[in-house]
Amino acid sequence: MPGLTWDHIDDIAISLYEAHPDVDPLTIRFTDMHQWITELPNFGDDPAKSTEGKLEAIQMAWLDEWTDNQ
Repeated sequence: MPGLTWDHIDDIAISLYEAHPDVDPLTIRFTDMHQWITELPNFGDDPAKSTEGKLEAIQMAWLDEWTDNQ
């Protein structure tokens, strides 16, 4: 299995929530979130292929996951 790619927005968001359940996604800088994503054990994409738009989408999906579980 190749793992997560930047296009797996919702799956990355769930993985971030599971790895950092107490973190409000709106308090994380994109540089830190990028690092956290690329460090996920199931992430298998090129770190350089991220875009600001993809990071924003991941942050919003993570926020939805975080809000639903508060």
